[in-house]
Amino acid sequence: MNPGETHVAVLMGGWSAEREVSLDSGEGCAGALERAGYRVTRVDVKPDIAGVLKDLAPDVAFNALHGRWGEDGCMQGVLEILKIPYTHSGVLSSSLAMHKEMAKTLFRSVGLPLAESLTADRMAAGREHPMQPPYVIKPVAEGSSVGVLIVHEDHEHPPQELFSDNWPYGDEVMIEKFVAGRELTCAVMGGEALGIIDIVSATKFYDYEAKYAPGGSEHILPADLPEELYRRIQDYSRIAHECLGCRGVSRSDFRYDDTQGGSGDLIILETNTQPGMTGTSLVPEIAAHAGYTYEALVDWMVKDASCDR
Repeated sequence: MNPGETHVAVLMGGWSAEREVSLDSGEGCAGALERAGYRVTRVDVKPDIAGVLKDLAPDVAFNALHGRWGEDGCMQGVLEILKIPYTHSGVLSSSLAMHKEMAKTLFRSVGLPLAESLTADRMAAGREHPMQPPYVIKPVAEGSSVGVLIVHEDHEHPPQELFSDNWPYGDEVMIEKFVAGRELTCAVMGGEALGIIDIVSATKFYDYEAKYAPGGSEHILPADLPEELYRRIQDYSRIAHECLGCRGVSRSDFRYDDTQGGSGDLIILETNTQPGMTGTSLVPEIAAHAGYTYEALVDWMVKDASCDR
């Protein structure tokens, strides 16, 4: 594929809760692709995207969308119908990874370590503790820690936000036992596990602000871990990527309880099929540590694009 002869549509924005992050990711990717020599069109995705893409007729779609409708198999289905090669994972793997409980079912089948969890209606979860605190409440199909609530031991009742008429994340939530300790993440690129970052959040929780605000977190790369544990996290990331059927680049997140008197547990939280590509995002940093500039990373993604993923 010759960059100078290749027209790339960078899909960004959309209408999920992660719209602003996607616009930031998309702009970064578009600029890098232009520097790499590609002809680029920035597309702020709206419900008429199928018609827009049909008229635009790009050679490749670079999917920089995050969250629902862009990362959950919907946009991938549109691109398959239009026969436009695209980056990242396909329809099935995207939809499986986005639904946290379905992904856990697959992870469990291949022996990946998981925290105790269950799914519940948000109203039921708000009436009484669905499990003994501490636990975490997550929308079952959102990313970027959107809508995540932590319930500590001293909480007499579940978060009352669950009863809000303005709750935008759907009626099904996942309740997961809280695992103390370190937040670790590992990228997989083309089936090869890369480096591991230890994320030290400026807040008590690696939330949306910690992920995307400058100074919101410190990234230690490579993570200071025993060699055996480092390799095990890389192996788990690759296994998660493979069992979900991911393509291109993915990123898997973990908790490791090395607190004093803690359990020593390592658990996988989730796998992201379209990780952020902003100035504070983890995958570009991990790729740079492996020798890929930002431009080389997005160039690799475009050259890896295809249909029937």
